[in-house]
Amino acid sequence: MAASQVNATRMELTRQKKKLVTAEKGHRLLKDKRDELMRQFMDLVRENMELRKKVEKGIQNANRNFVLAKAGMSEEALRTALMTPKQEVYLKSGKKNVMSVDIPVFDWTTRTSDKNDIYSYGYAFTSSDLDGAVYSLSEVFPDMLKLAEVEKSCQLMASEIEKTRRRVNALEHVIIPETREHIRYISNKLDENERSTQVRLMKVKDMVLQDAHHYQE
Repeated sequence: MAASQVNATRMELTRQKKKLVTAEKGHRLLKDKRDELMRQFMDLVRENMELRKKVEKGIQNANRNFVLAKAGMSEEALRTALMTPKQEVYLKSGKKNVMSVDIPVFDWTTRTSDKNDIYSYGYAFTSSDLDGAVYSLSEVFPDMLKLAEVEKSCQLMASEIEKTRRRVNALEHVIIPETREHIRYISNKLDENERSTQVRLMKVKDMVLQDAHHYQE
């Protein structure tokens, strides 16, 4: 809105001044929020990189053991060994609010606490490489869930940072300068009106005094 379109009244001046105070306060709060979001986002990015390296290494180990197991066992025996899982995993998803961002939280439990229940086959007709592959996958599974949680959190944080950045820029480069311009325009207009009023009053006073003087004569 152009300054010339603002009503040059004292009520409007008061409203614009209140708007400026609110905008400046909001600008400070949003800048603090953006900075804190950036700090936590960088922490998540570092955690994400470490988890990804760990998960990729675990999956590589599992794949290597599966290749060795497949080389030492027939395809039918391998398929039969892995056909019926023994252990079950129950996954619960929740949310945690961080700087007004709802990031996911994953929690998981297994049907039994026995670590050997990850092996759904007997040991007589399978190779130790298959045991190593299954064990590697079971070990990397918690890190895979944590990686999914952290990566999604990074995406949500990045989106919130971008929205906050746009709001900060809008306040800093549009709303606050525009409001200050409105205040300056209204103040100048009111001062100009006041000077015009004083000039008119002085002229009226001179006219009254002049008429009074002629009357006395």
